[in-house]
Amino acid sequence: MLVWVCSRIVREVIDATAAGRGDIQDGVLAELIDIFGIGEVRERRCLADGLMNANWRLDTAAGRFALKRVTDVSLDRLRRNLGVLRALAADGVPVSAPFHTLSGALVAQVDGGTWCLFPWVTGSHVRGIDLSLPQVASLGAHLGRLHLSLGRSCDQGLLPAVPETITAEVTSPERAVEKAERLSAAVLDKGTGSEFDKATVAALDRRRASVFEHADRRPRSVPLKGGHGWTHGDVQYRNLLWEGGNLAAVLDWDRVDVRPYAEEVVRTAQVQFGVCGVFDLARVSAFVDGYRSVVPLEPAALVDGARRLWWKRMTDFWQLEFHYGRGDFSFDELFTADEALLHWWSERLDQVEDAFSAA
Repeated sequence: MLVWVCSRIVREVIDATAAGRGDIQDGVLAELIDIFGIGEVRERRCLADGLMNANWRLDTAAGRFALKRVTDVSLDRLRRNLGVLRALAADGVPVSAPFHTLSGALVAQVDGGTWCLFPWVTGSHVRGIDLSLPQVASLGAHLGRLHLSLGRSCDQGLLPAVPETITAEVTSPERAVEKAERLSAAVLDKGTGSEFDKATVAALDRRRASVFEHADRRPRSVPLKGGHGWTHGDVQYRNLLWEGGNLAAVLDWDRVDVRPYAEEVVRTAQVQFGVCGVFDLARVSAFVDGYRSVVPLEPAALVDGARRLWWKRMTDFWQLEFHYGRGDFSFDELFTADEALLHWWSERLDQVEDAFSAA
């Protein structure tokens, strides 16, 4: 029952987000048709899956396409990231390489928006906890091959060189409490007295106490463990398509950037297998085992990555920033779910880290 309720809540959040975006205007669509040269659109449908960007399926005389409006990535970065997809596809990574406009560009700018077009890929979005253990291990291996392929794209000059060293910011307990107090004030100032407002005040009070309780367990600002390089940045079930039990496509390459490999492995495991307030630790281990069958990332790096992500979640309030800072309520239920997972995780910190290191 709990899994079904969590699934329903997330579904409602996604549907509300898509509904809030509305449909694409006829004039904008007509201009995009001319820019990409795809012919008459017979049918269009707004796609619910996705929280940041807006997506449509277009059925045209020339075939079926996925149209995407990118809302939170700079134009230069988007062009750079899309430019590597054909090389990744040639390297065996399951990606959907974008179409060029008739003028040869990867991106179209229309009506103040940034648009790109992809061939339609058949498949389903499957939550991490609904994957079998062999599929989970396969996903880990896919992520390893993706990292290696991005490295080869860098060697080919399609991406900038990777710096020799990178650093990661560790939020201080004092800074985290300051953010929590600022948000508590925002609830009083901008809230309406709703049940979410009341729950948020209680959650922020508990978070402040947790920050001080666990402050001595936070990661230190020392050199990061393990290798680093170009990574996808958002490997989660809404960005994965499965068909016939196999991974058909990795989508949404907006956030490609240089990161520690352990950071992406741990974050992917968290968003895939940290569901309904608990970690599925068996799937975490299977996923890490699959990744390490391709990239021999040392266990110490994965433990370090897990500890850093846990503290980042402890000291971050991005969903509340959207709610009270931008008036965007799309992520309210995600805050509630992430808050439950955070406290479960904090009570079992060593157990979670063992799942990452013992694969």
